[in-house]
Amino acid sequence: MCDRGLKRSVAFWAFVFIRTVTGLAGEGRSVWKKDLNFSPVNGTQMFLYDTFPKKFLWGVGTGAFQVEGSWRKDGKGPSIWDHFMHSDFRDVASIDDSSNSYTFLDKDLTALDFLGVTFYQFSISWPRLFPTGLVANANEKGLHYYNTLIDSLVHRNIEPIVTLYHWDLPLALQEKYGGWKNESVIDIFSDYATFCFQIFGDRVKYWITIHNPYLVAWHGYGTGMHAPGERGKIAAVYTVGHNLIKAHAKVWHNYNTRFRPYQKGFLSITLGSHWIEPNKSDDTLDINKCQQSMERVLGWFAKPIHGDGDYPEELKNKLYSFLPNFTEAEKNYIKGTADFFAFSFGPNNFKPPNTLAKMGQNLSLNLREVLNWIKLEYTNPRILIAENGWFTDSHVKTEDTTAIYMMKNFINKVLQAIKYDRIDVFGYTAWSLLDGFEWQHAYSTRRGLFYVDFNSKQKERIPKSSALYYKETIQENGFSLKESTAASQGQFPCDFSWGITESVLKAESVASSPQFCDPNLYLWNVSGDGLLHRVKGVKLKTRPAQCTDFVSIKKQLDLLEKMKVTHYRFALDWSLILPNGDLSAINRQVLRYYRCVISELLKLNIKSMVTLYYPTHAYLGLPGPLLQRGGWLNQSTVQAFQNYAALCFQELGDLVKLWITINEPNRLSDVYNSSSNDTYQAAHNLLIAHARAWQIYDKQYRSFQHGLVSLSLHSDWAEPANPYFDSHLKAAERFLQFEIAWFADPIFKTGDYPAAMREYIGSKNKKGLSSSLLPYFTDEEKKLVKGAADFYALNHFTTRFVIHELQNGSWYEFDRDVQFLQDITCLSSPSRLAVVPWGMRKVLKWIKKTYGDIDVYITANGIDDQSLTNDELRNYYLRKYTQEVLKAYHIDKVKIRGYYAFKLTEEKSKPRFGFFTPDSRAKSSIQIYNNLISSNGFPAEYSSDLCDQSEEKTQCTFCLFLSQKKPLIFFGCCLFSTFVLLLTIIIFHKRKRRKLYRAKTFQHICHPFKKGHKATLN
Repeated sequence: MCDRGLKRSVAFWAFVFIRTVTGLAGEGRSVWKKDLNFSPVNGTQMFLYDTFPKKFLWGVGTGAFQVEGSWRKDGKGPSIWDHFMHSDFRDVASIDDSSNSYTFLDKDLTALDFLGVTFYQFSISWPRLFPTGLVANANEKGLHYYNTLIDSLVHRNIEPIVTLYHWDLPLALQEKYGGWKNESVIDIFSDYATFCFQIFGDRVKYWITIHNPYLVAWHGYGTGMHAPGERGKIAAVYTVGHNLIKAHAKVWHNYNTRFRPYQKGFLSITLGSHWIEPNKSDDTLDINKCQQSMERVLGWFAKPIHGDGDYPEELKNKLYSFLPNFTEAEKNYIKGTADFFAFSFGPNNFKPPNTLAKMGQNLSLNLREVLNWIKLEYTNPRILIAENGWFTDSHVKTEDTTAIYMMKNFINKVLQAIKYDRIDVFGYTAWSLLDGFEWQHAYSTRRGLFYVDFNSKQKERIPKSSALYYKETIQENGFSLKESTAASQGQFPCDFSWGITESVLKAESVASSPQFCDPNLYLWNVSGDGLLHRVKGVKLKTRPAQCTDFVSIKKQLDLLEKMKVTHYRFALDWSLILPNGDLSAINRQVLRYYRCVISELLKLNIKSMVTLYYPTHAYLGLPGPLLQRGGWLNQSTVQAFQNYAALCFQELGDLVKLWITINEPNRLSDVYNSSSNDTYQAAHNLLIAHARAWQIYDKQYRSFQHGLVSLSLHSDWAEPANPYFDSHLKAAERFLQFEIAWFADPIFKTGDYPAAMREYIGSKNKKGLSSSLLPYFTDEEKKLVKGAADFYALNHFTTRFVIHELQNGSWYEFDRDVQFLQDITCLSSPSRLAVVPWGMRKVLKWIKKTYGDIDVYITANGIDDQSLTNDELRNYYLRKYTQEVLKAYHIDKVKIRGYYAFKLTEEKSKPRFGFFTPDSRAKSSIQIYNNLISSNGFPAEYSSDLCDQSEEKTQCTFCLFLSQKKPLIFFGCCLFSTFVLLLTIIIFHKRKRRKLYRAKTFQHICHPFKKGHKATLN
């Protein structure tokens, strides 16, 4: 069975590999057939740090109508877009308000030099060369402009890629012939193309006939959103598409026959498309709908040109009454009329979504997937990404942060397609070089890498952050891993704490296994009711209560035994121990339960790190009376917490050596958020409460309990979302000040809040943007707080990408002027936590740099993973984050004393952070963590164990065996004793019988001897 399965698996993957490498025409629908068990951390799906092929082409593009301007200047004739804009866009200023590249060519060339591109894709304005559209005497000034542009590019070693038609049809042809609805335009277009080949072909090696004919036909003659603005006539849409295909084919044959032999160039047509994903990847009907959607858009033009010369069958079947037919001769004439596949993938292919043939499925921006579809449908053609990019709103100037992440994602998908899928992509065109006129959106959106103020006279080209990013990508020819070093080998110190964290441990008030404590005898199901019935008058012997009577403790011990940890961090429930909030009513049974947990853990050689107070968003965790009096806004809660802490130290301190007073007090801003002043006052009281608890321990208990006390701070790292802007760098540091230093500075540094935090709030107050007031510590409080921690405890889960955004209002979140951005290229969890391992090392280095060479415990680190068994995301997260912890310890010399994974068990209806499910089923990540613990890090393959613990481990193993197998050992001892007793009895009886036998034998021998003896005497 296993052998047959293995052979089937090998055969399947061999078929996939062959199909991936070669491509089989018409197999595009297989792209959607996903493996439902596909790993979320599969290397081929994650961001790829690698470089493009050495001869990969990097370029940028523009459309003539969008950027040239000067629509009436130097003899240029009007186009359909000039007419359409001035009739349908009356609220938009003249097209001369665009980038005006016709006048400022030198500025465009400087922008190209800045980027360092290898090609520039631009279009020729047909009416600028031939105002009426007919090829007669060319407009000399227009001709001079394009000659100068091409010569300047060649001089700079920038390859010109020239588009003949980017939607600006001469108005005269529209008015005289009806535009592309009339076949006569095909020959006129061919004449225009021939002229361009003759004049520019000696310097131009790459030609594009038509840019995105789908949009020309669909929006120009169907929806009316594009010029010439005709709408509603479906037959006209497909007639236009038909004529565009024939026009392209005619120009290709013309170039192929007359010009290619000596110009040695290449010619294609840019086809644009969306991408779509099925609602269910295992639903054949949904997959078929996705295939139909792609065929109606991309296949409409791609199948005739790159396929068999005819339209897709789905199109012919559904639109037989509207779709023109190709004759057999036309099919043969059209197919193969492209030297490469020029592909456009941008916002114009997705907007507006209600005009797309979505077929009830989901739009997607996965460029890699659509490239795979092209490869499989059209037999692995050479592909040029002829247009790609995204847009920003018109108010965005140079800080186009979102555009960076969209570009980063798109380009990396292309790299993955090349490296993993063997797709032959030879160039990439970022769109666009400049801000310009964006068709139906006019000037309400921007797509340029360079910002242009349309209202200025000089139209300066100012590089946006996306231009800086693209320049860097071109220089590196891809993506280099800058933030992280190579994997490190090494181990943690021998006394390193490997722990697991749990939230509040709910105590049992009554033992759930009372059978040894209850003296009564019970009969079960006497009357068939399934109940226990006490037998009156019968009393049994009992024994004292034991910790193992609590079933929940047994369960915890079983789980922790599987984890193989040295430490267990859990939280007490303040409201259960002191229900009144003071010492007037102490729940001794709950205290006994927690003491049982700690003592039973010690029997397993697991030490406890105990958290006194663990508030969450859903459960503040305060005793009811304290909550009613205002919680942490009332200073009486500070004294109540001090008393509670002292009680816990007194009752449990002999068994506990590591204490956390409060977990993540810097996150209670989510609870006390009615105003910033409430937030800051609650935080102030929390700090004082912690400090008092620490002082109590230090003065009264440390001398004989020898423990350590701190508080755990939520310490996620912050990265500037846009590293090219100083405001983002400052926002990242400000986030750390408001999030971490807010609590850490008073304790580990100055005894006061961060100066940067106080100054920033003060500056906002002066501007009238906030009325927040950060409390002041008295001199006595400063002495109380400063140094009130024995180590730095941090909870770290992710890295936040932050941007500066000025906000007006008196709330803690507004005082920071920080917003978060999700990096779509990052691996992330179901709850959208970004997996950024190097952020862990950075925050550890920051702690050391800011607060000195202090001991550090990572008290919580983990990720949510949807899987109930094979939690591969958590496995990946554990390995990567602990690797960064090791680097921080060995390379950066951070004094890390322990690492606690988060968390032991997950909770129902919440993100799945647990190593165990709510019903205690183990996940695969347990084994990964076990290996880390047993190896004490990442030792070299042949390294010896630096920690000589063999004797201790043997002793502990024996102790563990004794503690776990008490009943079995007792039974074995009884059995052995019985056996020894029986053996003793048997031996005794055998010896007794042997003595009797000897005695009888002796008498028998001696009797005749005595007679003979007497006779002799006589």
